[in-house]
Amino acid sequence: MPTSPDAIGLPVTAVTCLEDRALVERTAVLDLTAGTQRLRLGPVSALTVDHSLQAELPADCPATVLDARIVREWTPRGPGPADDDSALRRRVGVLEEEQHTVGRQRERLHARLDLLGRLATDLLREIGEGAGLGETDRIRWARELDRVDEERDTHGERLRVVNARLTTLAAELSDARHALELSETEPAELVGHVELTVRATAAGPAGLRVTHLVPCALWRPAYRAVLDAESLTLDTNAMVWQRTGEDWSGVQMTLSTARSTLATQPPRLGEDRLTLRERSTAERRGIQVELREEDIADLGPAPVRGLPGVDDGGEVRVLRCGAPVSVPSDGRAHRVPLSHFSTTASREYACSPELSPLVGQVVRFDNRSGHALLAGPVDLVSGSGFLGRGTLDFTAPGALAALAFGNRDDHRVVRQTEENRDTAGPTQRTVLTRTVRLYLSRFSGPADHEEHMIAVRERIPVSETSAVEVSLRREACSPAPDDIDADGIVRWDVPLPPGGRRTLELVYEITTNAKVKGV
Repeated sequence: MPTSPDAIGLPVTAVTCLEDRALVERTAVLDLTAGTQRLRLGPVSALTVDHSLQAELPADCPATVLDARIVREWTPRGPGPADDDSALRRRVGVLEEEQHTVGRQRERLHARLDLLGRLATDLLREIGEGAGLGETDRIRWARELDRVDEERDTHGERLRVVNARLTTLAAELSDARHALELSETEPAELVGHVELTVRATAAGPAGLRVTHLVPCALWRPAYRAVLDAESLTLDTNAMVWQRTGEDWSGVQMTLSTARSTLATQPPRLGEDRLTLRERSTAERRGIQVELREEDIADLGPAPVRGLPGVDDGGEVRVLRCGAPVSVPSDGRAHRVPLSHFSTTASREYACSPELSPLVGQVVRFDNRSGHALLAGPVDLVSGSGFLGRGTLDFTAPGALAALAFGNRDDHRVVRQTEENRDTAGPTQRTVLTRTVRLYLSRFSGPADHEEHMIAVRERIPVSETSAVEVSLRREACSPAPDDIDADGIVRWDVPLPPGGRRTLELVYEITTNAKVKGV
């Protein structure tokens, strides 16, 4: 069966970008004739995954797709310039050719100077031997030495000019190659086409839809938050990279967090052996406890090194762009807008002295984007301009989100701790008393007259066994904490005027019986 010699265009109309690949959709209108025919469509990316290729015709079309496959052709570029090369690419070719020519000229000059150096050495040896034998041909010797020195000076000057030209050519060629890399991409040498076999019962037009997967494409969420007084504007964007070999121009972009490869990987199984033994006498007499640090669990997977994956909260999320977008195949990051909303925000000056002596500004707002905000970097912008880059955690639609808008340079917190251990009572109970003192200071300018409310957070241990009791001594705290949650986080709301200083004191006790060890 003959194949149509002319390829039918098969442009990309829609792309679903996944976490590490993309699902490309192409459409075309075929002018079919009655009978079985083989059509050639494309070109398409040579990276197309063969087993993912699917070609569909409408259900009411009097035609059937019998076979669809990818056919690749290798057309390497010749050593010389091509007819369709741009002026910049031709400029690079001219500079490379001149650099090669001048380099050969430098090699010839080096060989000539080396030959003249050996000639001068032989001439001086001949003069020494002749003088030893009594020969006095001084006129000839002087003439030969002058001729060798003159040629060495001439070729040395030519070599200096050639070296200077090579240095200039290297700089020009580097600039031209850099400009070519930024403005153009290397033409593809491996090109693919879709070879389609169709059987039609009647002649006429038919709409074709082709889908396939391609690697070398990914996306990650990114945000831009603008804080203006009590209002916050959040722009949700997607940073898209692709190097599939063909540009996506004016396509409908859909972004998905689906991981299609997870189902193909079997789970890793390891041995989990459980043994039962009698406790020893020392173990019966005591209870071994230890202090363990734990992060408060939240939505999203654990962080990983390198480029992190998309945190979707354990559920596949699909985001759609409202307008067609274009993403060239250059391997660079391109920003694609997704959503935009403005809402009221509440500010809070927060501090955790155990982690940092700085006071930061935290902004809280409701997610009114209509979709989940995935974890990603945020460009922070305030009235003074760009502040820096923060991080936004996964936030469900309508949930409360928090952003840190930098630290206050005029606030400082100093933390000091004391510990006192005492054993009292006939049961030999051990009482460990810990005192935490916090010194808050504010160094403000003369034009600053606003009082700041600072939320100071400390923590106390949380016991998981009845043998260890942790109690907060509110009467000894100065002042008493405003709140304490189930995770042991103690909070004060401290008003701090300009130039003000405050001292906070937290006292709690850890009581253990005589059997407890390790505290």
